[in-house]
Amino acid sequence: MKKLLIIVLVGLFMFPSCSPTQKIQQPSPVQKDTTVPPPVIKKTVAIDSAAIIDSNYKQLMKNRIDVKTFSAKINLEYTEQGGKKNKVNVNLRIADDSLIWVSATGLFGIEGMRALITRDSVFLLDKQNKTYTANSIAYLQQLTGLPFTLLTLQDLLLGNPVFFDANILHFEKQNEQIILWQHGNVFTNKLTIDGLSKMPVECLLSDIDTSQGRNCQLTYDNYEIEEGISFAQHRLIHVFGKKEITVELEFKQYKFNETLSFPFKVPKNYTEN
Repeated sequence: MKKLLIIVLVGLFMFPSCSPTQKIQQPSPVQKDTTVPPPVIKKTVAIDSAAIIDSNYKQLMKNRIDVKTFSAKINLEYTEQGGKKNKVNVNLRIADDSLIWVSATGLFGIEGMRALITRDSVFLLDKQNKTYTANSIAYLQQLTGLPFTLLTLQDLLLGNPVFFDANILHFEKQNEQIILWQHGNVFTNKLTIDGLSKMPVECLLSDIDTSQGRNCQLTYDNYEIEEGISFAQHRLIHVFGKKEITVELEFKQYKFNETLSFPFKVPKNYTEN
């Protein structure tokens, strides 16, 4: 169960933590070298460059997926360091600014894990060992090694840019694509968007803390327009540094703004960890 949990949560939420495990408070195309070097930034941004950056950022934000609910079935393939592959089927449901519900099935289609994530808590059902766990959101932050919030997680799953805001330092035009550079508190972010659609194509994140040695390449492709929303059905994540993993996500049967249920009842015969 623990391995399935790690595969699903890290697979969905990108980074494996390199920090030692601690007790968590209960709640009340891949390249070998994709490190993002910081761009050389002039002290004064030219007016025309600033206008181009502002225009592209506004169009990127206009295309941001903002829905009341989202549901999807995901084929998740997780390749560990050394080449071992794990495949998991994930049923995902999201309520905007409120909940993330995940059900994972492994071999033979048997549900092994169910998770419910709120703004401040993570609840887990181990269906195999009949146990129940309740943790603060810090549990997920420790597991992934990132300062995730519920909203950040929802953006990541929907395909919106993450760890990215209007403080763009530099831009480049490369063929039919536009590259936007940002130097944040946690990462240097190199976001490539399609020059025509203004949708994300690739995100390269490098940890500002070089001692962590963490880098991530996230690609978005196979876009489809559904209900007026452009959605990337295929995602490829390559994390490398002290640990190296590759995660492939294929989104199937996804729906926006439908009435959803989020069943999460703890059976009486389950024990709490």
